[in-house]
Amino acid sequence: MSQGLLNLVVLLAAVGFVKGLGAVAPSTATSNYIMMRPLVHSLGRSRPLTSSVTSLFSTASPSSSSASPPASPKKPLPSVLSGVQPTGSLHLGNWLGSVSLWPPLQDTHTCSFCVVDLHSITNMPKNAEVVSTLRENTLTAAALYIASGVDPERSTVFVQSHVKQHAELNWLLSCSTPLNWLERMIQYKEKAQSANAGDVGVGLLTYPVLMSSDILLYGAEAVPVGEDQRQHLELTRDLARRFNDLYCSGNKWKKKAKSAGIPSYPVFREPEALISAGGGARVMSLTDGRRKMSKSDPSELSRINVLDSPDAVRDKIKRAKTDEVRGIYYEEGRHEANNLLDIYLACAGPVDDEGREALLEEARGMSWGDFKPLLTDAVNSYLQPIQSRYEE
Repeated sequence: MSQGLLNLVVLLAAVGFVKGLGAVAPSTATSNYIMMRPLVHSLGRSRPLTSSVTSLFSTASPSSSSASPPASPKKPLPSVLSGVQPTGSLHLGNWLGSVSLWPPLQDTHTCSFCVVDLHSITNMPKNAEVVSTLRENTLTAAALYIASGVDPERSTVFVQSHVKQHAELNWLLSCSTPLNWLERMIQYKEKAQSANAGDVGVGLLTYPVLMSSDILLYGAEAVPVGEDQRQHLELTRDLARRFNDLYCSGNKWKKKAKSAGIPSYPVFREPEALISAGGGARVMSLTDGRRKMSKSDPSELSRINVLDSPDAVRDKIKRAKTDEVRGIYYEEGRHEANNLLDIYLACAGPVDDEGREALLEEARGMSWGDFKPLLTDAVNSYLQPIQSRYEE
């Protein structure tokens, strides 16, 4: 039996679909939740699971040993999973809103950081260029993860498509996901309304299920999310709860564990949102302060890429959309001013409340001609050490 099929059998057995597989040794019953999760080396090469999975169905008693009993294991750190699409270069929005928040998590969590290449082909017919450069962009994204401070010795860095269980679980969850749950997703509504019907692929509707599979497959207890991703995390929680309720209540597996005096557990853990103490900046487009900075925007002027040269950053900020109001300050309705101030404060360095107020007070009396060079210097100073580590 192949490794992938064995993993799938374990998942199906856990929810009571597979019958006639023989008795399960009590000593392994509680390990099922861990056994079914793919374990990966850096950049996604699956570790052999055949022996571990086969032992799950073994009825043999463990052999006696004269060795001293093992020490009590330490309480494991909570697990966290996050990832970014390798669709072109990562931009400042990806970095400030997500990637820059990862390194500190390594001190408090067991971290897995994924390059989600399958998500980057969601609208494949329209993005042929993305597909042709996918391999190069995947390696670039992985290198930027490490440049951010992610340590492959402390965290697992891998490529989504290298672990085929992502696609397998995606199909299982898709078969139990109500269609109307996906149709109400905000991003689907927005993108479907702004595109021609012939340009909207099924992937645009169903990719949230793949996102849920990414999270649930690793038993992640927490997921770093921004405001725009909260609905996706809530869908993940709903799908986990629905799957557990449908297939893990009173099934043969649970009854067998109960008769053996072993506590049974749901197949999937419902993850919690992980909100950074710093908040994580939500960076908007340079050409429209009402829209999120995005790789899918056809205009390069709409975003600052992490690997942009100082001259490219200067040109993009110089041409960024502004308003006619003198003075740079936060105000409802001043979308571009609010966005450029957010970027400035995020790149100017860690500041306390007093330092933040000083920066805001300095900007309040400026014109756009004064503020944009200041913003350019702050962004370039912020990106320079990242680019240097990337080149290494």
